Amino acid sequence: MQLLGITVALGLLGGIWAQPNILLPECDSLEAEEAALVAQDHLNAQHTHGYKYALNRIEEIKIHTVPDGNNTYVMEIELLETDCHVLDPTPVANCTVRPKHLTAIEGDCDVVLKKVAGVLTVLAFKCKTEESREDLCLGCPTLLLLNHTQGQDFVQTSLIKLNNETQNLTYSLLEIGRMSSQVVAGEQRYKAEFVVVEANCINDTCTPLNDTTAARGICISEGTNDPSVNCKMFSTLIPLVDANNSIGSPLPPQVHIHTGRVSHKHGTGHHKLTALHNPHMSSYLSESAESAEVVPVAPALIVPAAEPASPSPVADGSSSDASSASVEVPITLVKREAPASIVAPAAPVAPLQVCPGRIRFF
Repeated sequence: MQLLGITVALGLLGGIWAQPNILLPECDSLEAEEAALVAQDHLNAQHTHGYKYALNRIEEIKIHTVPDGNNTYVMEIELLETDCHVLDPTPVANCTVRPKHLTAIEGDCDVVLKKVAGVLTVLAFKCKTEESREDLCLGCPTLLLLNHTQGQDFVQTSLIKLNNETQNLTYSLLEIGRMSSQVVAGEQRYKAEFVVVEANCINDTCTPLNDTTAARGICISEGTNDPSVNCKMFSTLIPLVDANNSIGSPLPPQVHIHTGRVSHKHGTGHHKLTALHNPHMSSYLSESAESAEVVPVAPALIVPAAEPASPSPVADGSSSDASSASVEVPITLVKREAPASIVAPAAPVAPLQVCPGRIRFF
């Protein structure tokens, strides 16, 4: 009978060891921030239109550990649109996040990363991009669809005025970043952000230059029939990207030229992040804090049944014994809800709140 009990205990212990170990670091840990920033930069590199996105919050992080140390990171992060276009060489850390009252754009992404030889690489991601409707006021500017006819006419008027006021150079429209309208004193006023590229003109026919030597910049125009136009030219030009480039090698975005009016395919008021890559890893991408996954308990946290009398416990559930873990460990143990001994599997454990203390950057 005793032999049977030992066999069962060893079987349970072996089952625990066989399960993949999942670590749940704090969202404000250096490890979590490092992985989140790698994900941010990679997502921006795959984003070929519109604006760069900055990391705002880490919603959740799980690390699937393996003996060889090539661990898999599964994260949920929130990104916010900045005012830096993807062709702008300004580092995203120096870009300004759009305030909510000007219709901020949020990106919620699930990202899978792999650490090999200490280097993190993005394997897969799934993103949802949407407008934030918070703090919108009555009479504030309203974001227009990118295929809005009157808005596009306003951009064309602004481009004509820019070229009339520019000497030695003629610009073509590269893309519209965003457009908005507002009623002021009973009059419809527009505001548009659009990217221009240097064009080569022969007589009245102009062809945009599609090479790295062409001048490019972003313009902001405001007004009605006679808009004011102010442009900021990009100081460093970004090279083209091979369309067959691997997702694992983040590179600057590809340049797309609009030879006439911009495409009417844009049925939203903003440019969306790339929605999905590598759906074959859907088992990882579907993980979330709301899942009913039971996190395996590391054997090192198990207290043997024959342990001598335990020292008096302290308020946080740890032990006052000097041989026990340091003061940071009890906090982790409480969050993991580790059992005190090996027992047969019982009812499923309630879902864990992986990141109770979320980190917010803006």
